Amino acid sequence: MTTSIANTASSLPGETLADPVTGKTPDGGTGLPPAVSVRQSNRSLLHGLLTNKKAMTGAAILVVFIALALLAPVLYPDNPSKITGMASQEPDAEYWLGTTAKGQDVLALTIHGSRSSLFVGLTVGFASTFIGILVGLASAYFGKFIDEALSLTTNVFLLLPGLPLLVILAAFLPPGLGTVILVLVVTGWAGSARVLRSQALSIRSKDFVAAAVVTGERPLRIMFGEILPNMASIVMGTLLACIIYGIGAQAGLEFLGLGDVSTVSWGNNLYWAGNEGALLTGSWWVFVPSGVCIALVAFSLALINYAVDEVTNPRLRKIRKPKSDRPKPTQPVPTGKRVAA
Repeated sequence: MTTSIANTASSLPGETLADPVTGKTPDGGTGLPPAVSVRQSNRSLLHGLLTNKKAMTGAAILVVFIALALLAPVLYPDNPSKITGMASQEPDAEYWLGTTAKGQDVLALTIHGSRSSLFVGLTVGFASTFIGILVGLASAYFGKFIDEALSLTTNVFLLLPGLPLLVILAAFLPPGLGTVILVLVVTGWAGSARVLRSQALSIRSKDFVAAAVVTGERPLRIMFGEILPNMASIVMGTLLACIIYGIGAQAGLEFLGLGDVSTVSWGNNLYWAGNEGALLTGSWWVFVPSGVCIALVAFSLALINYAVDEVTNPRLRKIRKPKSDRPKPTQPVPTGKRVAA
């Protein structure tokens, strides 16, 4: 009787009392307001990523490439396309990654190429995720005619073949970095919108969203203040996947010659390596660095994406027993020799 009175006095208005033993409420929750539970889940997500080896490894690789991209004008202030050495010179002490068939420094082209590739990848990733958030939240919240119209538009973009659409748009539009970003955003937002809509639909039916609607909250306040914070993990995973798509798709378009070949990027480095016959002449140092950089950046983002899934998904989380609970190995009892009397 005393315990129930104390619990009633310490509870806040609008909260559900939790069981003192299990810590759970009758509906399976924690008894905390939605805003508090969201903040705690976001803190646990951040703490889990900071203590996850995969996330830290991926973040370290990504930080190295971002630092190289930012310091490229300091490391190589001259034009990276400038002819500085002999043609097709193998890697040595002067040219760490050798030279191209024109005599350009491959290391300078690789470092300066990271600026364009990372910029396009990050821009396409954030833009595609932002459009996906808008379409997914609006479709899940409003429903009815708006949901049908947005779902139809999303399905049309999903059914269109990606590579042919990329080639057609890039061929008819004027070449340039803005054209590449526009083409990749137009063809890349539908997948993120479909994923975010399905997640928003499950949150839309929660009690705290219905309570916000009853209290007269504005639709934008509900979508971005109540629903979106509960989708932090899926939004982060979608963002990382869109960045990987942006970097890889840009390299593919430029390798086919559909980008601006006058700019320096990893895709254009591969394009010029193919045109100059680097593979036929055995000049592996011309095309390997750009390909390895694309693979490493995609690998780092995939590590972070997998770490997000590992932290938020209990099935992927490794449960380790404390050392005190682990069984101790049994040691054989030493047997002494009998001495004759």
